This record gives sequence, structure tokens and C-alpha cells, in this order.
Amino acid sequence: MIGILLTVLFFGVAIMVHEAGHFLIAKASGIRVNEFAIGMGPAIFHFQKGETKYALRLFPIGGYVSMEGELEDSGDLHSYNNTSVYKRMAVILAGAFMNFVLGVLLLGVLLMVGGNVITTTIAEVSDTVPTTAAVLQPGDRITEINGHTLLCAQDLQFELSQISIEEPLTVTVKRGDDQFTFEDVGSVWTDESGIQHRGLGVTLATESIGITNLVPQIVGNALFDVKLVWESLTDLATGQVSWTQVSGPVGVTQAVEQAQSFGWLSVISLFAFLSINIGIFNLIPFPALDGGQFVFLLIEAVRRKPIKREIQSTVNLIGFGLLMLLIIVVTVKDVIFLF
Repeated sequence: MIGILLTVLFFGVAIMVHEAGHFLIAKASGIRVNEFAIGMGPAIFHFQKGETKYALRLFPIGGYVSMEGELEDSGDLHSYNNTSVYKRMAVILAGAFMNFVLGVLLLGVLLMVGGNVITTTIAEVSDTVPTTAAVLQPGDRITEINGHTLLCAQDLQFELSQISIEEPLTVTVKRGDDQFTFEDVGSVWTDESGIQHRGLGVTLATESIGITNLVPQIVGNALFDVKLVWESLTDLATGQVSWTQVSGPVGVTQAVEQAQSFGWLSVISLFAFLSINIGIFNLIPFPALDGGQFVFLLIEAVRRKPIKREIQSTVNLIGFGLLMLLIIVVTVKDVIFLF
């Protein structure tokens, strides 16, 4: 039950932050906002302030910002359709941007509460891995794995997991002011389940979070979350990962419950990842998503003439229908897997 409540709370906050991004930039751009709503369905609470109605609606499954002239042409000089295309682009992108901001803030909380963070600097080198012990030293900072620049310590583990057992491992390190690249480093080890893993044979150093390293650590972890989402989307698009692995609200609730079993820091880490995930997902150039709306605006900026409303409405309606179908299919799949 706690997992369900946490999931509902998170999505409520994520949606509110996302819509607040659209709202704030619309207001800053001089666009008339008729309503700012959290949730869908009948309003359970609302009030009017100036030109805008603020509403909390019954079903916590979304939210919206209703702008004058957004869905149909309006003669109001402060309407969405009468605002420059570049301001409208900013309004569209602001929602995803705010989800990134929420994710970054959660990562900051995670790091400050945790106090310490694992780095990519080597603390110890194991003698049991001769290929590593021969070239790497304590104090070396690992910067690349097989040519891939590392964003944080988690990225090191991720890149190692992406390398096949047969593939050679190349490591680039920063040693003082010098940089060295070593080939055929590390070893392969087998866990209790008989699964083989790629290993370096080093222990990574930890450092306390302070004023000087907080921002770099937040940025590195945020970029790593972006990288994970991008890699997942790429794998789905290329067929390397099955669409059956896509999760909806039910699957997210299960993930929250699992994270909760490891403690609140794991829950915060998951929420940070999900917030960044939502931001990236909304930027996908698919109809009915912010990315799809941005493509329409980009075309308008190039041809200096908007695409006909009828065409946009039809495309968005089809896109929305497909998204709803995907959500239903994924939710049914998640429920079936529960049993």
C-alpha cells in the first residue's frame, strides 16, 4: 500500500512540476492561461486568480495548462497562436526541462543525505588480477572504458556490464597530470549462479560530499541517468530489448516497493531517475507528446507558416490514441506478471 501511495505521490509531483514549467514560461511570454489543472476529471477544488483558474481534479493521472488559442485560433493578442513561434517553443520545452530540474534536485538531496559518494579513483588494486595489478595504481582516476567517457562511478559498472566476455577491456586513467591507456586489463569472474561477469579487480575510493564536489557529482549522476534512458530507448527502437520489458504504473509501483526495501535513499534515487525519464520521454518527437508539438513548431519556423490546425489535431488524436493503447497494453502485461 505504501508503494502505491508513493507512486501516486511521485507522479502527482512530477506532473505538477511539468505543467508548472509550461505555465511559468507561458506567463513570462505574455500568453493568456485560462486554466492550470492538476489531475483529470471533475474539479474537487478550484479558485480563480486573475485570468487563470487553478484546479485540483479528481483523478491523479495527469494535468494540463489550458492556454488561450492553443487548440483553436483566437483573436486575443495574448493568445498562444498569436505569440512568436520561438516563445511557443520555449513553452513546449519548459515542461521537460522542469522534470530534469526535479531529477537534479532529488539527486542533490540524495548526495547530501548520503554524505559520501563512490568515485572513479582507485583506492586499492587486487593482486589476484595480474593484468590490472601490472598497470593500474592506487590514485589513478578511471576516465574511459573502451573509449566511453565515464560520467560517475555507476557508469563504470554500467560500461563493464556492456562488454562481452570475449571482448578485450581497454582502460584510460588520469595519473597526476598525465593520461594513460592500457589494453587487455581486468578479468572474468563467475558468480554463484554460474553467470560470468567482467571485472577490473580494483576497489574504488569514496569521498565526502562538500561544496566543491557537490555540483560535479550531481551533474555526473544526472547525465548518467540521461544516458541510461537514452540507451534503453535506443535498444527498444533497434529491437535489442523486447517491448515486454517496458513498464507502466503497475511496474513502477513494483519498482518503488523494491527500492523501499533497500531504504529511502534508494527510493529517492529511483524517483530522480523516473523524473529525468519522464522529461526525456516527453521530448520524443511523437504526436501528442511535447516533442511532437516541438516538431510542428520547428516546421512552422522553417516554412514561416503554421501547419493547418486540422492536420495537427488529426495527427495528435492518432498519437494520443496510440499512447493510450500502449499504456493499456503495458498495464495489462504488468498485472499479468504479478500473478
